[in-house]
Amino acid sequence: MRPFTLNYAFPRSLPAVVTPYRFDESLQVNVLPDGRPAVSDPDLLLAAGTTASTAGSKTHFDD
Repeated sequence: MRPFTLNYAFPRSLPAVVTPYRFDESLQVNVLPDGRPAVSDPDLLLAAGTTASTAGSKTHFDD
């Protein structure tokens, strides 16, 4: 038998996460769909806190 409180203690499913930017290898920065650097969007920075990617660890040996 499942305790009643566990119905509310754990989410039923995780929300889908959509990253509104992608890494542009030629520019070495994350860009928005319209081509602007992701760090130029204040609303995105407020929501995400960062636009960091794993690119540094793939391109630099000292990260």
